[in-house]
Amino acid sequence: MNSLNDFSDLNDLPNIDAELFEQPSCERLGIPQNAEHAPKILLLYGSLRERSFSRLAVEEAARLLNAMGAETRIFDPRGLPLPDSEDASHPKVDELRQLAQWAEGMVWCSPERHGAMTGIMKAQIDWIPLALGGVRPTQGKTLAVMQVCGGSQSFNTVNQLRILGRWMRMLTIPNQSSVPKAFMEFDDNDRMKPSPFYDRIVDVMEELVKFTILVRDRSDLLTDRYSERKESAEELSKRVNQRAI
Repeated sequence: MNSLNDFSDLNDLPNIDAELFEQPSCERLGIPQNAEHAPKILLLYGSLRERSFSRLAVEEAARLLNAMGAETRIFDPRGLPLPDSEDASHPKVDELRQLAQWAEGMVWCSPERHGAMTGIMKAQIDWIPLALGGVRPTQGKTLAVMQVCGGSQSFNTVNQLRILGRWMRMLTIPNQSSVPKAFMEFDDNDRMKPSPFYDRIVDVMEELVKFTILVRDRSDLLTDRYSERKESAEELSKRVNQRAI
């Protein structure tokens, strides 16, 4: 697990126009402030390569999120077993699940491989269960989706990630990022060059923080469902009306 919270100002963001950069807040959004802590964002990337462009894109996203007032954690997928191994007690699985419960929002970024997300990306999502100890780790949380491409721009991966986000009962924000020819977009210091693709990542992170602030204190209300209330009432009725213990 990595954190980039040291980069909490604009000194490490040379591509940003400081006069136009905004830090989303309850006051700016015109809503009352309930939670006083910084929005908590977990970032996942889908490559194990030494120079992973999805990881570099995620690190740029984390720097931006920190500058916008968020707290970030980046999960390192190295060593994570395949979901089919059923080794749920593995330390990397436990780390990922704890981070999923900690987070109020997420960023998923994967390379596109054979027109789809990578197995590394899918394995991380597959290890996050829909329910864990009576708690749904992802329900009602926000999600931003991104992809990096080796060639021309594509949206296959972000479209797939959106489907998974919906399945995980997450609120996936409208904006998204797809970086074509990613090998050309990062310099020798592994920092993203100024470009419209960089600006789009800024837009996506700003939107994610705004949606997270809007949703996080209201997720219980937004995810409250008639069918689940009905099921809970029936279970309570059976327990109360049972004739013998």
